[in-house]
Amino acid sequence: MPRGRYSLHDLHDHTPLGEEHFHCAPGPSGWRYVSQTTSPSGDHLGSVDLALDELGRPIRLELHAASWQVRGAALEGVTWVRTDPTGSHATEGNVRAHTFAGTSPAFLIAMTRLLRLTPASPATRVRVVTFTDPVLAPRTVDQSWALMNSEAHATDNGPLIVDEYQVSALDTGEQHTVHIAGDVVLAAPGIELEHLETPPSPRTHGSDLGEPDTDGPVAD
Repeated sequence: MPRGRYSLHDLHDHTPLGEEHFHCAPGPSGWRYVSQTTSPSGDHLGSVDLALDELGRPIRLELHAASWQVRGAALEGVTWVRTDPTGSHATEGNVRAHTFAGTSPAFLIAMTRLLRLTPASPATRVRVVTFTDPVLAPRTVDQSWALMNSEAHATDNGPLIVDEYQVSALDTGEQHTVHIAGDVVLAAPGIELEHLETPPSPRTHGSDLGEPDTDGPVAD
């Protein structure tokens, strides 16, 4: 069961935003990721609890940040309820999207488990609902994911497969690279792996992406 710590940074000026202490594990019915985020001074900022089914679909999501809360799951696309800090107002949302996204590394791993790309796969278009900090505001965006390279690295525990993904924002054309080993993010924009106690779990392969809307895989 991988357990460790990520450092989080601002995407533009690289200002430290804090740390995310996590543990995750595959199970008989999917995969689960649980984490707590702290500020640079050590204050508690929020938490993530994400569970996926065997096909990589989010069967349960619970986010907390700045006293805001989101609970969601894959239902007729993705469905969620967002509650304000007072607990008196809750807003429900539903979008014909594939999955959720956000600042946590959990969402990058979740995407790879949903897509299960190989280097021979074409770039694949996905629609996601992303929750932006600090108030977990939902925003629907379209992305393109492609697995550019898989490379084995020798370790004391055997070969470690590192996957290099290219992620494109289809509304702006902006591209960035994400490096992932199994269910651990090694490096991504705004994310650095600082400490890992146990090796990553192997990544999964071989499942087609279900299409909740009309956007299918597209080749670059």
